[in-house]
Amino acid sequence: MIKLRLKRFGKKRETSFRIVACNSTSRRDGRPLEELGFYNPRTKETRLDTDALRARLDQGAQPSDTVRMLLERGGLIAKTTRKAEIVGKAKQALAREAEAKAAAKAAAEAKAAEAPAEAAAEA
Repeated sequence: MIKLRLKRFGKKRETSFRIVACNSTSRRDGRPLEELGFYNPRTKETRLDTDALRARLDQGAQPSDTVRMLLERGGLIAKTTRKAEIVGKAKQALAREAEAKAAAKAAAEAKAAEAPAEAAAEA
């Protein structure tokens, strides 16, 4: 399977990446099948060879998560929501609902505890 992924190059602590097409079993910095672009995370500079990228995607190449994000920013592929994001957002919503219920319950208990104290103070 062909993967689209980042190949690291540059000085220590001043890395840049090339977007490459390579075999899925090859090493990160191994010899690529084709170089398709460039990404510098420090300056956020991105250069993409759109024709070559489209050809590789049409052949069935699978981009890594980071490369997918760069291609979405570049407008080469439509932005998609991964299943993990959907599940994570659902869990967060459930957690917020449970927290809101717990807070409401605590407020109701506090109000119920104040009511007998006020009645005793009036008598």
